[in-house]
Amino acid sequence: MDPRTNPAFLRGMTQSRSVTRRDAFRLAGLSAAGLALTACGVQGKKVAAPKQDAVAAYWADKKRNGTLRFANWPLYIDKDGKRYPSLEMFTADTGVKVTYQEAVQEIPSFFGKIQPQLAAGQDIGFDLMVLTNSIQLNRAIQLGYLVPLDHSQLPNFAANVSSTFKDPIWDPNNTYTVPWAGGMTGIAYNPKYVDGVKSINDLWDPKYKGKVGMLVDTQEISNFGMFALGIDPNTSTEADWRKAAEKLKAQRDAGLVRKYYENDYVEALARGEVWITMAWSGDIFQQVAEGKDLKFVVPEEGGTIWTDNLCIPKTAQNPVDALMLMDYVYQPKIATMLTEYINYVTPVPATRDLVLADAAKAKDADKKLLEQLAESPLVYPSEADMARLRPYKSLTTAEEKVFEGIFQPITQG
Repeated sequence: MDPRTNPAFLRGMTQSRSVTRRDAFRLAGLSAAGLALTACGVQGKKVAAPKQDAVAAYWADKKRNGTLRFANWPLYIDKDGKRYPSLEMFTADTGVKVTYQEAVQEIPSFFGKIQPQLAAGQDIGFDLMVLTNSIQLNRAIQLGYLVPLDHSQLPNFAANVSSTFKDPIWDPNNTYTVPWAGGMTGIAYNPKYVDGVKSINDLWDPKYKGKVGMLVDTQEISNFGMFALGIDPNTSTEADWRKAAEKLKAQRDAGLVRKYYENDYVEALARGEVWITMAWSGDIFQQVAEGKDLKFVVPEEGGTIWTDNLCIPKTAQNPVDALMLMDYVYQPKIATMLTEYINYVTPVPATRDLVLADAAKAKDADKKLLEQLAESPLVYPSEADMARLRPYKSLTTAEEKVFEGIFQPITQG
């Protein structure tokens, strides 16, 4: 049976995967614990992007070995019982056998574990891994821990991936990474209490005093503070950060913020404890799929896009096999299988028509779920929404401490 038409597989879409994934992602931010963990690793100077002849030299003697070790987050790939249908199809099509592990529970501890081995040139046990655009990914690139990709072997990436996911600010020209899936940080509201939301300044509206939710993560609130002032986080300076911090402090000191939330904002919003809040797209999609009447918008001034990325560690034993899977998942039919299970923003927009085609063949609840997925702006954002989204600013090691010192006291005050 095609796994995409297996009712048990499709019903798996209603699991609360977004909470598990997003709760882990929160820990990848600029928390004191995250900084402490990464500080234990080996420091180094930023390395220049590899020259094209260096890329060719790396791949010249590499051969397919027929095996691949893949590290990913929990519940972050299509699954049917104990099977991974897309990986089984990859093996059937290529002969490459995949050992798949849910080894990435949160970025700082995972990176803290593998960094000493990478620094020593030792095998970390994986040939392919998924890392969020974060301080740790920045360090992996800067310290030369990742393999430069041979894009001549990634034709599906070139042909099928949205321009939004190409050439990211943290990895120009996708030199070391390609996208697995993405998500958005915007504003969610309960229409029982709020008529509608367009502007980020609604989070500063006095009529919602004591009913506003903000996220505790410093990267998240900093972006929203800057959006409210018309500042692009990616070109921001320390002076901009301080202006944004003052804007956020004014919101807090005016009593507008009920709480700085982790994942618990979702329940607070559904219960009416908060009426309007910063929110993650995956969380709200799951709530809507479960029948909750909640709304999500990307505000006019801007929202945040974050991306989980496939990358190859420099000590990989099977880099060609890793590159093969990297390209394989961008075939629309494979990307559709992933999208139907993961429910996050897909880098392959052509999947939407295939989801609708699957919906036409499905019945009852599965049909409704697939139609909802295909029509959801939380999985397929509009061009207008995508144009307003910005990633987190890529910070140097020196900038990290300044940045954290500016924004962390806001949520702790």
